[in-house]
Formats: sequence, C-alpha cells, structure tokens
Amino acid sequence: MQTVIELAAQVRTGKVSAREAVAASLAAIGDRNGALNAFIFLDPEAAMEMADAIDCKVTDGIDPGPLAGVPFGVKDLDDCRGMPTGKGSLWFSGGGPVADDAAHVARLRAAGAIPIGKTAVPEFGFWAYTNNRVTGVTRNPYNLARTPGGSSGGSAASVSAGLVPFATASDGGGSTRTPAGFCGLVGHKPSFGRIPDLNGTRYAQTAALGALATTVADAARLLDVMAGPDLRDRVSLPPPTVQYEQAIEELDVAGLRVAWSLDLGFAVVDPEVAAACLHSAEALIGAAELRQVTADISFPDLIQTWAMLESADRWINMRPGLWPERGDDLDPGVRPTFEFASNMSVRDYAVVLTRRREIEFQLAELFSNIDVLITPMSAIPAFVAEGPMPTELDGVPLPRAGAVPFAMLANLYGLPACSVPAGMSSDGLPIGMQIVGSRHADDVVLRLARILEETQPWPRLAPPPCAAP
Repeated sequence: MQTVIELAAQVRTGKVSAREAVAASLAAIGDRNGALNAFIFLDPEAAMEMADAIDCKVTDGIDPGPLAGVPFGVKDLDDCRGMPTGKGSLWFSGGGPVADDAAHVARLRAAGAIPIGKTAVPEFGFWAYTNNRVTGVTRNPYNLARTPGGSSGGSAASVSAGLVPFATASDGGGSTRTPAGFCGLVGHKPSFGRIPDLNGTRYAQTAALGALATTVADAARLLDVMAGPDLRDRVSLPPPTVQYEQAIEELDVAGLRVAWSLDLGFAVVDPEVAAACLHSAEALIGAAELRQVTADISFPDLIQTWAMLESADRWINMRPGLWPERGDDLDPGVRPTFEFASNMSVRDYAVVLTRRREIEFQLAELFSNIDVLITPMSAIPAFVAEGPMPTELDGVPLPRAGAVPFAMLANLYGLPACSVPAGMSSDGLPIGMQIVGSRHADDVVLRLARILEETQPWPRLAPPPCAAP
C-alpha cells in the first residue's frame, strides 16, 4: 500500500486511476478484513462512482485535490454521507444512511479522498480496545490475538494492515494515539478546536478529530486539509498560520526545552516499554538539538476527573427514550457510566470542574518552563483483543487509568500530542512514544515526529498475521 502522498500524486498525474486505487483497497479488504474485522460496512458502489468522477477531472486537466483518489476508512463515530453511523451500539445499529458528512469528512472528500466504508469502534468509543455487541472483536495486524487499541481500533487495524492509506480517528482520551501506539502508526491528536467538531464531546471539551497514517508527512497533509474554523463550532480555532506539510521539514526546533517523564508521577510501566521510549526520547532530543530540562512532573491519577467529564457529556447529548428504557442493550461495561451520569448532581459536576481547573493550572506552570513533554504512549504493549483492559502488570496493581495512563493529560488541557513508533516488544508488538506540545503548537509536535522518523525509521505496515486468534 502506497502512502497518501504517493498515491495522490500518481492519481493527479494519471499514472494510476482513482478507480484502480479503490479497487486495490477493496481487494485488500476482501483478503484480510475477515481476520481483522476492521471494516464493518463498505459502500463500493459509491466509492467507484466518486473515483470515476475524479478520473474524469484528471482527463479534463482539472486537479482533483491534494488527496486525489486516496481511499480511506471512516471511524464509525463519524458521520459519512450515504453510510450508517452505528457507534458500536445496539442503540444506533441498524439505522439508515446519514444525510451529511461530519465537517472533517466533508473536507477530506472535497480534497479528493474517497470514503469506502466504516471502521469498527467500541461502544460509543469508551474503551482502549475494540469489541462490541454489534460487530464483535477487532484484531491487531501484528498479532491477531491482541487488540489494535481503541476507540479508533478499526481505523488503526485497517491502516496498519495496508487496507487503506489512512482512516479517520478521534481522540477524547487517547483514542487516536493509543491505537497508533499499538499498531505502529503515526497518531496525531491536534490541539482542541484545530479541526471543527459538530457532534463530539463539546461540553467536556476533551475530544479532537484527526486521522491515522503511516508517515508523518501523510499526517501533516491530512491536517492541512482538515484544519480550519467552522462557524457552527464556536470553539474551532482560526486558520493555521503555517502549512504543516512544509513545517515538518523546515521548522527550527533547536533549543526548545524538553522534559521526559516515565510515569507522570503515578503510572506503572512495563520495563520493555520504558526502555524503548527512553531510547527513542534520547535519540530525538539529540537529533533535534533540544535542551533537556528537569521538571517536577507529578500529577494525580487523571482518569476519574476525565471519566466524569466524559460521562456527563454523553448524558447531555443523549437522545430521549434511550435511558433507562433501553439500558439492557448497553454493554455491561458501558452501562455503569450512564448510571453514574444519571445520578450526578450539579454539585458533583462543579467538583469535577474544580479538579480539572487544578490540573490545568498545574499544566500551565509546567509548560511555562518547558516547550515539549515526552512520555510513553501506553504503559504496556497491546493486550488481549477481547478485553477487558488489564488491571495489573506482573502482579503489581495498575492505577485507575490502567494500560493507558498517559493520554488524558493532553485532552484535559487541549494540547497537541502525537504517538510515534518507538520500537518493538520482545514478542513483536509495536511500542509507541508520545510527544506533547504546548498550546496550539501542532507544528512543533509534527516536526519532532518527523525528525524521529528520519532518525530511526519504522516499518510502515504490519507483516502478514502470524497466527489465528
């Protein structure tokens, strides 16, 4: 599977037709998706129709756009015109096609990219693994017995396996970055508001839309297409002042202050993960000529504050007639979050907001002394595909955030953050490292990811699955 940039260039110049590009993806899906369960809905007819329209533009000398003819998957929390949005839940499965694209899907389509289907998610995007009562278990291309992560698990599996060059993702608490780390991909969570979001966790203000790709250059081009304000989203940011695809090659980052943290003050981390991430952090610091500083990085376990915000937001956005009338349709692990939210008082919510403010102040103080924070992406490599999330590591209890303790910090403050491959575990699973930037500094985060990519290149795609689950 070619990169986004390579394939778009070939389609724009007529060396490859968009129809051929779509056909290749559909063939790959037919060959490998049965084992992975990454795509849970396909619309080949609509994809071919769009491909033919792009090919006609090329024939007529019209540029179809920077993503011309590139097929992609759409996460099943995102609306895509003509496709259903099931959200991994019995509450929404079986519904008809939606009439409109999500804002970022519309921008990708306008740039010439071709949506071919929906990718699997855990119910409402709740977990760091992808398994639900409607579409079943989604598996990691590196090892079918392991999870690709969540909630963008289907997107990650589809890109890592080479079914599509990229897929949409969203990140309310690591849902882009965790699957990227587990599947050896580039997973950039933009600054909050960088990409407009009309349907996400708008009151908690933790979620950021984005995409999963195999290279930093692809991630930068996709961000260039998706970024920019939308009048319907009052918190969307002004247009970027840089072109990200250019910034990843040219931005001067020498001398920026960087801090490394193994545990944020509360996490328990697998020794292999710790060693791989420390090695990659040191390589990046040297190659980018960053100035490492010592900082007091000791946060409380963030999961309770984050989870209460997310639960309240889902309660606010819930349609009438679903809870408690259809509570039995929920996954047993999801139902308690709705029970909790239904009993949350205004006073309870005020306490949560106060806790968040304390974390924000602590982060503000930290980033007044540093420009970049580097951590592991997850505490452990990918765990069992069916779930649940592990509660201990080698007999040591994990904190409440368990396997994914590092992601929520950036969500609570709206910081840009990116997961990049840092190496492999002894049993052949990818290990991700997280680069977190200061507010709105998406260009810095992507530039550093690109420097690491040049310094220690990673395999773009997973090898064929080693064994059935």
